[in-house]
Amino acid sequence: RRSASETAGRVWLIFYYESMKETAQKVKDNLGGQGVLSELQWNRFNDGFPNLQINKSDAERLESFYGTCFIVSFHSPEVIFEQLALLYALPKLRARNFRIILPWFSTGTMERVEQLGQIATANSLARMLSCCPSGPGGPATIVIYDIHALQEQFYFSDSVLVELKSAVWLLKHKIEDLQKEHPNEEIAIAFPDDGAHKRFKAKFEKLPLIICAKVREGDRRIVHVKEGEPKNRHCIIVDDLVQSGGTLLECAKPLRDLGATKVSCFVTHGVFPKESWKKFIGNDLIHKFWLTDSIPTTCAQIAGTAPFEVLSLAPLISNYLRGVAEEES
Repeated sequence: RRSASETAGRVWLIFYYESMKETAQKVKDNLGGQGVLSELQWNRFNDGFPNLQINKSDAERLESFYGTCFIVSFHSPEVIFEQLALLYALPKLRARNFRIILPWFSTGTMERVEQLGQIATANSLARMLSCCPSGPGGPATIVIYDIHALQEQFYFSDSVLVELKSAVWLLKHKIEDLQKEHPNEEIAIAFPDDGAHKRFKAKFEKLPLIICAKVREGDRRIVHVKEGEPKNRHCIIVDDLVQSGGTLLECAKPLRDLGATKVSCFVTHGVFPKESWKKFIGNDLIHKFWLTDSIPTTCAQIAGTAPFEVLSLAPLISNYLRGVAEEES
């Protein structure tokens, strides 16, 4: 952990995409005097292409800050180009210690080619980000939370640095709060498959763990509890992302059938295409559903709607910029 005197001079200039304004404001508030927001208008010309202008005073003093941070959101193909334009420009304006905070690596689920003709768009997006030029302090650092496949970090070229972070620390803090509120309630962590178990088990060493798995019964594949005991426990299913939500609900059923008192879910990225989040509304299987603000369009849709609760990434981003390790936060 860095001392207060070591971090006192670490003032960050924070840029953000318009849909990440709320998260950026929280980061700035958490940093106090160590964070300054830069206002940038995401305007467009009549033909639809971006018309961007960095605040003149910020452009003139970029190099005077300890570092520059850009909180991006690649939640839709339509918004990627304009953010890349700013991302490429900031190092040229002599931004120091440039950090690109990319909460959700949006093409991460298309990371491999299984038949001739398929395109691994995870590799394509990594190549685009790798084109970011170096600044006065060296290469840019791209910070990604719970990337879908850890090997995707090797899709990036050596011209940038990549740091992979996890948002499950937000869940750990939530669990600590639940244990204070309900000291007699036992909490267990459930994983929908072996992959999630291998990935996240080390972060929940002090809690009982449960592993679910799909098995074939005739023509059907059903989910059963492969390992662990859900009876009389509040089981929280943990995964990196949710798409349709079918897997989480299929995992919740056997947990409840085997005596779980409650079943909740935590994912870092709530993708929910075609408003698939609606299947969790009024669903008695799920007690709470926690997700982060990594995808702002999803957060806007589910705001204030049970069983959902959004946990902001802002505390983790703030601690990262301060130089505080996740396990110390």
